[in-house]
Order: sequence, then C-alpha cells, then structure tokens
Amino acid sequence: MVPVSIVIITKNEAATIAVCVEKCRLISDDIVVIDNDSTDGTPDIAGAYGCRVFKKNWDGYGANKNKGIDAAKYDWILSVDADEMPDVELAISLHQLKFNDPGIVYDIKFRSYFGKKAIRFGSWGRDHHIRLFNRTRVRWSETIVHETLVMPQNISVKKIVGHIHHYSVKDAAEYDTKGSFYAKLSAKKYFNAGKKASAVKLYISPVFGFIKNYIFYLGFLDGHEGWEIAKSTVKNTRRKYLYLSQLQNLNEKRQAVKDSYVVEY
Repeated sequence: MVPVSIVIITKNEAATIAVCVEKCRLISDDIVVIDNDSTDGTPDIAGAYGCRVFKKNWDGYGANKNKGIDAAKYDWILSVDADEMPDVELAISLHQLKFNDPGIVYDIKFRSYFGKKAIRFGSWGRDHHIRLFNRTRVRWSETIVHETLVMPQNISVKKIVGHIHHYSVKDAAEYDTKGSFYAKLSAKKYFNAGKKASAVKLYISPVFGFIKNYIFYLGFLDGHEGWEIAKSTVKNTRRKYLYLSQLQNLNEKRQAVKDSYVVEY
C-alpha cells in the first residue's frame, strides 16, 4: 500500500459504497468515511469493508471532506466520492509515486457514465480534477456546493496515468432530480457571494452551454445520452439563475418592508 489516505463522504450510498471501497483497497490501507445520517446501512457496509467510519453533522461538501482529511492517517489525501471508482491503471500509477514533495498536486482524468454508457464527448468526456494532494498544503473550500481546493500559489500540478470512473446518474430522471438540487445550492452560493441573475445569464448562458457541449465538444457523438446531457445543461443553468433571481427578489421585498418600518418610525 502507498502512504495515502482515501477520504469518502457519504449519505445513503449503500448501492455503490462496497464496490468503491473494493477499488480503493488497491491503493490504500486507510479509507476514511464521513457519513451524514445514512438510513440505508451505508456506515455498516463501509465498516464491514474495513473503513474507519465517522458519523458527522452535515456542514457542506467541502467542510465534511475536511473532516475526513483531519481524521486521515497519512498526509497525502485521495478524495473520492462514493459513486467513483479508481481503476487498476491509476492504482499502479500511485504505487510508482515517491510522495516526497508536498508541493505537488495530481490532476486525474475522469471517465463518466450515463447509466451504463461511458460518455466520450461533451464536457463529461473532457472531465478531470485535482484529487490527490498533501493536507499540509491543501484543503477544501467550505462553500455549500461546488467546493474547490484552496492551494498556495507555488503549488505544482502534475497529471497522472489512470482514471477515476464516475457513475454519475442512472437515467434522465435521476439527472433531472440532481440538477434541480444542485441548481438550488448553486443559487444560494451565488446569492451569498453577491452575484446577480442578469438576462444574459438567464437566457444566453444556457444556450451557449448547449452549443459548446453538444456541438463544439461533439456531444452529439454520444447519441441519446449526449442529447440528454446537453439538454439538461440548458435546463439546469437556467434553473440556477432563476432560483438566484427569486432569492434576489425575495431579499429586495424584505429590504423594502424593513425600510418602510424605518420611515414610519
């Protein structure tokens, strides 16, 4: 095994956690699971497969991943979601690393699936993320959604051979449900950051996203699944800014009511 701790955050991941952990066992003897009130036996399954399981309150994706980092045995961290599986090629690559420079982070290619179909084109086909890093230099941002890694300016990014296989959604219905959920979280994140929902964001950005993914990135070559992904990109982008617009309007009404009380007083 290599001196890397694998951190996984979970909530009701009984359908995938066992396979995920089996793949992770090719890499590490320290798998940390941070569970948020699962009701389907996820913690028991993870524990039976030798994971160190911690039941924690939900404070956001980045915050809970950082809880896993703090509980890890090793300083080197591989961050994996419960629906993601490192492949053998990646495991071999990790076994060949020296892990002697904490100033390096590793960018890993992803292979994403829509149902059982591997997506080769569109934005999904180009997916890659920095997931291997040293906790003495790098941590997750603690935003409510779309967490990013906070890294010093002098960090070095290197690519590594192998893939993480991401079993994103089972079908279009699940994708739609997830899209709505993440659109609401993104709207709250943008609202808290002071961003505005302009007409450009509401009407032009979704169309541009469709053209980029389906035409420029050749998403149409993925057939029906490519169409569903591109179509959902439009819908979810529009949802995100519509929700943001609703939050803005609600805030303006509250401010108007507050101002009226001040005048009356």
